[in-house]
Amino acid sequence: MIVAGYVLPIPRANIDTDQIIPARHLTRIDAEGMGEHLFEGMADGVELLARHPEASIVVAGENFGCGSSREHAAWALLGRGFSAVIAPSFARIFSENAYTNALLPITLPHHTVEMLMATRHITIDVVNETLCADDGEQIRFALDPLRKQFVLGGGFLNYLQAKIPAVRAWEAMR
Repeated sequence: MIVAGYVLPIPRANIDTDQIIPARHLTRIDAEGMGEHLFEGMADGVELLARHPEASIVVAGENFGCGSSREHAAWALLGRGFSAVIAPSFARIFSENAYTNALLPITLPHHTVEMLMATRHITIDVVNETLCADDGEQIRFALDPLRKQFVLGGGFLNYLQAKIPAVRAWEAMR
């Protein structure tokens, strides 16, 4: 699986879930329409998106997705067309919500993230756990094997649904 896209650089740390999708928009229990309000809680978020309308990969500072445990943050990013977020670290609950919804969170060293902030386009090979920036340099990253399967399979629910035939076969055998 290849994920390729233009970069939305956000050179700041501690972007919380209320900056990603403000609480006033949490009126639904599904992902529909969440992308319309992406980064409205960030002082310059709407302008940042307007300057990078083609972006589909966020490159941000450490502790991305901190704050509350809202799954809506991953939904808002996906709803706006983002497929990956690259940062030195993620809040654990954001990372889990990202994997669950097939949004790819990639953790890289701070100096590498800073270099990627200046990159216009990134190509990510999820299967081989490498990414390539504009300059052609290949950068390795690591994904948890199970969560990698969530991303490759379209999210946690799709991953589970694919297991149903095996579970039924096992039950029939018992």
